[in-house]
Amino acid sequence: MSAVTEGGLLRPAPPDARRTSELGRYLDWLHERRGLDFADAGELWRWSVTDLSGFWGSVWDFFDVRTHSPYRAVLEDDRMPGARWFPGATLNYAEHAVGRARDARQVAILAYSQTRDPIELTFGDLAEQVGRARAGLRRLGVGRGDRVVAYLPNIPETVVAMLATASLGAVWAGCAPEFGVRSVVDRFAQLQPTVLLAVAAYRYGDREVDRRDDVAAIRAALPTLRHVVDVPYGNGSLPGTVGWAELLGTAEPLVFEPVPFDHPLYVLFSSGTTGRPKAIVHGHGGILVEHLKNLSLSWDLRPGDRLLWFTTTAWMLWNVLVSGLLVGAGTVLIDGNPLYPDLEEQWRLAAQTRATLVGASPGYLMACRKHGIEPARRFDLSALRQLGVAGSPLPLEGFVWVTERLGPDVLLNVGSGGTDLCTGIVAGSPMQPVWAGEMTGNLLGVDARAFDAAGNTIVGELGELVITRPMPSMPVGFWNDPGDALYRAAYFERYPGVWCHGDWIRYTERGSCVITGRSDATLNRGGVRLGTAEFYRVVEEFAEVVDSLVVHLEDPDGGPGELLLFIVADDGATVDDALRDRLVRALRTNLSPRHVPDVIHAVTSIPRSRTGKKLEVPVKRILLGMAPDAAASRGALLDPASLDQFTGWSPRGSAAP
Repeated sequence: MSAVTEGGLLRPAPPDARRTSELGRYLDWLHERRGLDFADAGELWRWSVTDLSGFWGSVWDFFDVRTHSPYRAVLEDDRMPGARWFPGATLNYAEHAVGRARDARQVAILAYSQTRDPIELTFGDLAEQVGRARAGLRRLGVGRGDRVVAYLPNIPETVVAMLATASLGAVWAGCAPEFGVRSVVDRFAQLQPTVLLAVAAYRYGDREVDRRDDVAAIRAALPTLRHVVDVPYGNGSLPGTVGWAELLGTAEPLVFEPVPFDHPLYVLFSSGTTGRPKAIVHGHGGILVEHLKNLSLSWDLRPGDRLLWFTTTAWMLWNVLVSGLLVGAGTVLIDGNPLYPDLEEQWRLAAQTRATLVGASPGYLMACRKHGIEPARRFDLSALRQLGVAGSPLPLEGFVWVTERLGPDVLLNVGSGGTDLCTGIVAGSPMQPVWAGEMTGNLLGVDARAFDAAGNTIVGELGELVITRPMPSMPVGFWNDPGDALYRAAYFERYPGVWCHGDWIRYTERGSCVITGRSDATLNRGGVRLGTAEFYRVVEEFAEVVDSLVVHLEDPDGGPGELLLFIVADDGATVDDALRDRLVRALRTNLSPRHVPDVIHAVTSIPRSRTGKKLEVPVKRILLGMAPDAAASRGALLDPASLDQFTGWSPRGSAAP
């Protein structure tokens, strides 16, 4: 299998997928209840984007969305931006997570932490704690429309507090406690919150991290705060606060505030690596129907399943993890260093929790490959049905490694989406094949395409990733954005009436696709465009290279400009002329002579956002003379000092190796 080339068939759709999957159950329901029959997944997708009302109305009914008042129409206005979904309906996201009839003894949360012992909550435990937290927030004066913010790790208390906030019709926003003060204030200050929940400390691997001074500084910078809740975690406590036990001190019946479909549920923030983070508002109804659809029909989750995907509370995948509760799946929470005590820990937890869907980043999988990890041989992964991959492009070699190591019974579901939509755009499903090096195609209800500069749909070549028809989980808007001016500029300025996502994508004739990176980081030399992911695929195959970043500095006079490659060497390796020569030969052979770097330079670390994305654009701005603090918010970086390596170093005029 190691000889498979891009586009080769890695895994055919299993012949029993229609009978055994949630997608098959949905197709049977469409036949029985709607009289609709579709020959295959492609035909189903075409219907889902041509008959938006029919498709999303069927999602609503198939999942039995509970409303307190009915909707007038599924889609009243399909213009973008401004589409009107399910007007008249009132509902509550939290009611579907913890207020539906389920076996109260079934496990809802399994939490693993380097700070304290594991915790397990059943759906009954979770509902009781949400009810108590709801009562506590009400005593603190929280009501519909108020903002509750959290400086909390990925622990059960965070899930409880978020659902309690949602049950009141209040608005939630969170930051992981590894964020610095400035990054937190840049986000939370936009919302003028009334309550902050925080921890005093936590452990990251074997290191204790004290956050008491940071919490004090955040409190001082948020004048609208009326209360701070101290969630006990790690050593120490926060003075002058309401204790978590006090917040949960009174049991009350768990009820849910009915809110309109587009009432704000939570605010997610853009990475903040290129300016003040955008405060992206997501609504109760849009998130509810989108996550029900995606987690069930693509991820194939059902009651009793287990969902494990390492994330922090700063990434939209945390919000998706919580939505596992919507379909009755147990959610595995992991807090701390995901590589502690070793590279096998996530596989170890997958076996221990009997996870049915495990999510991983491409970087983690490629590290496992490089270090010879054998997950299925070392651990009992017999419960595993899917491996989800997202966050950045997965190289072809990663596709092959996963398929060889996990076997044909595990679906490799590589997808891409974003914080902006809080869901996926492209991915696979149990009823579709897996093609080597490619994502299977558009998700149901997502009319995504590649556009050229003139706004024409293109196939077989790189273009801008766009969405031409509305989706329910498109943001309600940005917080405090009169007239939606910033929102329109962010997504609809380049192609009026069409969502422009900012990724560079190539579709094949069969509908599968390859995303090669952010479109604003695309390498364009001599008219030949190349995504950065294709570049990294070649460079990071070298055993001596741990990480890399490539930047193209354009020539304003139309020349080739300069292509700069920065690499982090593995322990014991040296970035010498011999390694440079080998890298040059590999890039010339595998890509093109135009994409041979003019400079190959060693650095100690590559700037990445806290969700692991490489920051090509901020580095490019620094190389062109911008101050690091103006190019990116340090608090949004995994390693805030990583930007300083690119200051005061002028590559212009350097000779190619």
